[in-house]
Amino acid sequence: MKYELACSTWGKEELDAIQKVVDSGRFTMGENVAAFEKDFASKFGSKHAVMVGSGSAANLVGVGCLFYRSKAPLQRGDEVIVPCISWSTTFYPLQQYGLKLRFVDVDLQTLNMDVSQLEAALTPKTRMIVGVSILGNPAALDVMRQFADKHNLIFFEDNCESMGAELNGKACGTFGHFGTFSTFFSHHISTMEGGVIVTDDEELYHLALCLRAHGWTRNLPASSPLYKKSVDDFYEAYRFILPGYNARPLELSGAIGIEQLKKLDSMVEQRRKNAEVFVGLFGDDPRFIIQKENGKSSWFSFTLILNPEFDANRDHVREKLREAGIEYRIITGGNFLQHDVIKYFDYDTVGEIKNAYTAHDRGFFVGNAPMDLRPQIEHLRKTLTDSVP
Repeated sequence: MKYELACSTWGKEELDAIQKVVDSGRFTMGENVAAFEKDFASKFGSKHAVMVGSGSAANLVGVGCLFYRSKAPLQRGDEVIVPCISWSTTFYPLQQYGLKLRFVDVDLQTLNMDVSQLEAALTPKTRMIVGVSILGNPAALDVMRQFADKHNLIFFEDNCESMGAELNGKACGTFGHFGTFSTFFSHHISTMEGGVIVTDDEELYHLALCLRAHGWTRNLPASSPLYKKSVDDFYEAYRFILPGYNARPLELSGAIGIEQLKKLDSMVEQRRKNAEVFVGLFGDDPRFIIQKENGKSSWFSFTLILNPEFDANRDHVREKLREAGIEYRIITGGNFLQHDVIKYFDYDTVGEIKNAYTAHDRGFFVGNAPMDLRPQIEHLRKTLTDSVP
């Protein structure tokens, strides 16, 4: 039996949407992207949504916006509190804009930031917290937002792995001053490549529109607070006001996104049904530490950490998984402190970092998908029962 990490969630609707774009001859960002943005903002209860080329680009553009806002912009050398476990491009924009990172350990049960360490992480130079909900499981976003408000900090929410998750009835991705989402192939909805920034802040919205497309004014309303429109349309069409990027998405991605978003609720519901099977089979087994749900997870995947109290060798387990046709991988990007690239960062750590190393060295995840995976999960259970002492 093959147990894959990910699979396509497209149907006839997505293929028809692609064909309509092909027939139109308009492939660059246009009306389909705009319609997807409107649908996305409405779906998640945000005032504004800006689609970009990837979740990574969403993080880059989002962080960039904070350096150009009119009041209290971020400055190079400012400090930001981050979790040890996340994907690499949670961290890269912070380094690229010259911020200093203060790494906080994760809770071994949820795999999200250990918020009991927030006070210890705070210094007079702290300007921002990055909240990441790992693999569909809501982080303590309410606690982080309260802490940020108390200390006048920016709260940046990276929700690229957790579309459809909720905490206290509120959508993950909407707790921060801005939030980011990914629509990559393996994620909760897929637009080939793609990402989205959401915000209720009008100025951040306009900054994101500008930075997304070369730093020019072309896509900004005439009433934008970022600039005053001149009367000369010849120059106005190519007027650059910020050092931006080309992070624009394709019309194909926007058209696919419209159809995928309609299916999000049902696809997340099936992921949760699969999770009930997984938790039922592994939740009471002390040999494994599985992710403890906080709020309502959208269950990107299923994590397993080999409990250090038992004598299990991960290399042996990996070999047995390969033999059984079960695909697996590192948990998100693992402990970022373990990667070679850390030598390029200005950073320090807060207290003892222990759990992130355990997850990195003894953990892995297997796939989840919006289809019935009971046979695959039962196959996983049998394989691990036979291979883990």
